[in-house]
Amino acid sequence: MSIKIISDSGCDLPVDILNEYDIDILPISVIRDEKEVFITPKEVYDGMRSGVVYKTSQVSPLSFQEKFEEYAKNKEAVIYLAFSSGISGTYQSALIAENDVKEKYPDFDIDIVDTKAASLGCGLIVYEAAKLAKKGASKDEIINAIDYYVEHIEQVFTVDDLEYLFRGGRVTKTAAFVGGLLNIKPILEVTKEGKLVPIEKVRGRSKVFKRMIELMKERGNGANFSEQLIAISHGDDLEDCNKLKDMIAEAYGAKSFLINTVGAGIGAHSGPGTIALFFLRK
Repeated sequence: MSIKIISDSGCDLPVDILNEYDIDILPISVIRDEKEVFITPKEVYDGMRSGVVYKTSQVSPLSFQEKFEEYAKNKEAVIYLAFSSGISGTYQSALIAENDVKEKYPDFDIDIVDTKAASLGCGLIVYEAAKLAKKGASKDEIINAIDYYVEHIEQVFTVDDLEYLFRGGRVTKTAAFVGGLLNIKPILEVTKEGKLVPIEKVRGRSKVFKRMIELMKERGNGANFSEQLIAISHGDDLEDCNKLKDMIAEAYGAKSFLINTVGAGIGAHSGPGTIALFFLRK
């Protein structure tokens, strides 16, 4: 029996991968002026640059229930890989829906996994699961691989403007103002508990990238980066994204990269100029 892989738009995987591996995606809603809008990441970033403030809404239990029932009716086995519960309530919505659907379809074969990851950190986990599913791996084999990725994923972010983090409650107004004056660029991580927290402050964009390269070595625990897929997502800043990619290739001989834009659901909080780096430690 084939295993269906489902995730949400917080995984930020490119459309070609979603199509090739038949990954089903539920969208995180973007809200402007109290109304849900259907909007591209580029439009979100352009709007934020001009002062528009966006909000987001997690995938609702009802949306999950409708999706899960589609597969339950067809007696399909499902793995849903959720955007980190430390950042969004989407995982909890999925659990609520699972309980409701199993009342009607008690034999529904579903596993719901909190990836404790964001953007392409979640995306790498979903991608690995989908590749295994396409090869015909058993559910236990896929879950074991997922567990390994969840345990070993490293997630390092930087943002270009602290103002966007202030709007999201991550830094104070004073920190955002002073950071802008002094060209302070924060480095953040998604912790093992799945929470986004600041870990360092660096002055200047080029120094941030240098520090991110150093963090790869410090956190890689001896990992061979030339033999793994490195993911980088960006907030409408492909130029700097490619700059970081080239630095990683030169420093560690990395050959395989997965690059995509940070989607609207996350980008509405992190803002334009975000650069996020994902890799596995040994």
